[in-house]
Amino acid sequence: MTERILYGICGVCILLCLACCLGTMLYYRRELRRFSRALQTYEQTGFLGDEDCKEEMESKLFSQLFRVLRRSSLEREKAGKEKGEIASLLSDLSHQLKTPLANILLNTEILKEEKLTKEEQEVFLKRNQEQAEKMQWLMKNLVKASRLEQGILTFESRPAPLGETIAKSINGVYAQAREKDIELEAGPFTECFPVHNPKWTAEAMGNILENAVKYSPAGSTVKIEVRPLEMYVQVNIRDQGPGIPEKDFNKIFQRFYRGNQVEQEEGTGLGLYLAQLILQKEKGYITVFSREGQGSCFSLFLLKDQMSRQ
Repeated sequence: MTERILYGICGVCILLCLACCLGTMLYYRRELRRFSRALQTYEQTGFLGDEDCKEEMESKLFSQLFRVLRRSSLEREKAGKEKGEIASLLSDLSHQLKTPLANILLNTEILKEEKLTKEEQEVFLKRNQEQAEKMQWLMKNLVKASRLEQGILTFESRPAPLGETIAKSINGVYAQAREKDIELEAGPFTECFPVHNPKWTAEAMGNILENAVKYSPAGSTVKIEVRPLEMYVQVNIRDQGPGIPEKDFNKIFQRFYRGNQVEQEEGTGLGLYLAQLILQKEKGYITVFSREGQGSCFSLFLLKDQMSRQ
């Protein structure tokens, strides 16, 4: 009797073990099928279509594989985005180089075919040099902006004297201002040390000052003012140019955008775009206020260091 009971218990245990094994096998078989469908979807589209798959996968192995595939999917998306940005960059570059290249070819043909005096030859050679320098500047700054956008090109910001940065930016446009008899007037201010990179910030200010000089009438004044705020140091650059329509306030910071009121002047529409990009990398920003016919005021906001905020 006792033996029969033991045999019965053993039989029940064996059946339970078999049932557990069968259940476990069916469970993992079902999970493998679900995972296989996710893999198939990823292989066909590059995306993981079954979002529930992630939540229901209890197996550590499956979770790890899912994370690997998710990372691969994100990298694929990133690569596709970068490919589109490169195509856009090449398209913009091709469009911008078209005019200076055409001018160089035209001037070269004139130099080859026409009987020109030495003075006339020098004029066309100078024009070619100017167009070549424009192309060089454009390519250099477009590549620079693209590398900043992608995070390939980086720079460090630190508390640094603002006066030196402003002086450096003024020196960069002093010759152009003198040619037009434009006064660059920097108002008095107490020296401060906002967080910025002196070299890059001077370039950003220089781009705005260059536009101010370029579009302002001869004999006018470009003013630079510094105003400390609670979180930022505000640097205003005021000109007496043609002004900017309010509808263009956001557009002027786009790559290659040029307003109708300045189309007759030489330019690429890249300076403000690069300046805004630099300030953003420093956790700052640029705003503009303008009225048509009354000039413009560009305000650069540089972050104060923590000690200055206290």
